[in-house]
Amino acid sequence: MFPRPNHLIGLTIMASTLAMSRAFQFGTRLAAVSSSRTRASQVMVRSPMFINSSSSSKTRTLSRRFMSTAASLTDEQKLELEDKIKQKGDEIRTLKDDGISKDDLKPHVAELLELKAQLDPSSVAPKKKKQQQQQPKKKKQNQQQNQKPTNDDAESDYITPRAENYSRWYNDIIRVCDLADDSPVRGCMVIKPWGMSLWDSIKNDLDARIKEHGAENAYFPLLIPKSFLEKEAEHVDGFAKECAVVTHHRLTADPSGEQGLIADPEAELEDPLIIRPTSETMIWHMFKKWIVSHRDLPLKMNQWANVMRWEMRTRPFLRTSEFLWQEGHTAHATYEGALEDSKDMLTQYADMCEKLLAIPVVKGAKSPSERFAGAEETFTIEALMQNGWALQSGTSHFLGQSFGKAFDVTFQDKDGKQQDVWGTSWGVSTRLLGALIMTHSDDAGLVLPPRVAPVQVVVVPIPPKKNDEEGKVALNDALDNLVADLKSKGLKVKVDDRDYVRNGAKYFEWERKGVPLRIELGPRDVKGGVCVFKYRVGSEGKETV
Repeated sequence: MFPRPNHLIGLTIMASTLAMSRAFQFGTRLAAVSSSRTRASQVMVRSPMFINSSSSSKTRTLSRRFMSTAASLTDEQKLELEDKIKQKGDEIRTLKDDGISKDDLKPHVAELLELKAQLDPSSVAPKKKKQQQQQPKKKKQNQQQNQKPTNDDAESDYITPRAENYSRWYNDIIRVCDLADDSPVRGCMVIKPWGMSLWDSIKNDLDARIKEHGAENAYFPLLIPKSFLEKEAEHVDGFAKECAVVTHHRLTADPSGEQGLIADPEAELEDPLIIRPTSETMIWHMFKKWIVSHRDLPLKMNQWANVMRWEMRTRPFLRTSEFLWQEGHTAHATYEGALEDSKDMLTQYADMCEKLLAIPVVKGAKSPSERFAGAEETFTIEALMQNGWALQSGTSHFLGQSFGKAFDVTFQDKDGKQQDVWGTSWGVSTRLLGALIMTHSDDAGLVLPPRVAPVQVVVVPIPPKKNDEEGKVALNDALDNLVADLKSKGLKVKVDDRDYVRNGAKYFEWERKGVPLRIELGPRDVKGGVCVFKYRVGSEGKETV
């Protein structure tokens, strides 16, 4: 006998209510803080793709040579070596793609091995010869299952435990959970759909807060004349080393044929253009056109955009050359109005982090040496990561009158006198995704608070036997009713009915991606008027509801 429709309705209401109450239990938990504050590697070092017999003696020599010095390296030296290793590895992969011969490749591999030996002598230790005696088949299979994947295998779904290497764990989470991927442009990343959907959740929540704050969305050019940056001396000093510069407006074929395309010498720009590191200079140039009277103030603008700050050492989401963010810029008639605006937005950032991302933060002010270039005061929210790191997660700057004076932005007050305007700027970026990962995730994968999760409930239907047509109809009806009821409660639901993927693989995938609740529904469950719940955190086993 199949359950009556009212039984199904009762089941679905119980499912949705229990789903939200259980899932939100972990939404506000604090990050577990490790007592260790050691700084882990920022770049995942890749082992060479092969070590042939002729190179084994060289690896032993390298290992002995650097064993005594590797332990004495400073953190800065290690980071520099890691950067060189990554660059050399990228170069070798490019040469392989271009079809370089093995003989020509050997010097490059030798150079990579030497760099790795300086950082970690054990990474180039010669491999032990295989034993002649054949092992039993079952024993070999067990060894293969327990063996940890090497860093050579970029497709591996292995996640390094946090306690073993926190930085590598972070990179593994991003890779296996399909959040982002490397790009062919050094220092930049490709944000994949699952990672972009998380950013969209943050953007939607924050955009509503910004509009409630009184700011309007606009868009300003990506390219900024170099002369604009030169108008505010402290500002240009702070960003000069990070700027990417456009000097020509077209390419041409190299007349000699040696270099392919080159910048056309006849197309050099009189005033080079900077790819925006931030938009204060461009926006204050426009404020001069838009602000005339005290009636035009306060003027509050916000833009969602990408920016470019050239970074030598990058980590996905935390520090990349190009990143996404929102930047708000405001102009005020009074000191008090500008200062209050900067503090109000910091409060909004903190509230968003705690309510949407379940990340507790500490509000404070930066020291003079850490202030934003050109600001009189920089306010910040700092989040505490599981390994003890404090991560800057958002900033709001009180600019004083520096940009107003630099760009000659004045207004006529109520008494008819010309006054300089006061300004602020504030922003958060995709760094929040890094904070989200490091605050909640575990060794099994991503952990997402329900409010920010792109999918809050994933339903995995278990199909009946092929010839059970009546069972298929009953399952489909129960599934439709369950999904409709969950969605009516405001939940974001995904039905994973892929028939080419096994159920176990589906469970594994959605757990890795951090979906708060999985519901399993099969023919037996439909007949019994129940379904099976499995929470991402907070409950070890499955529950029949």
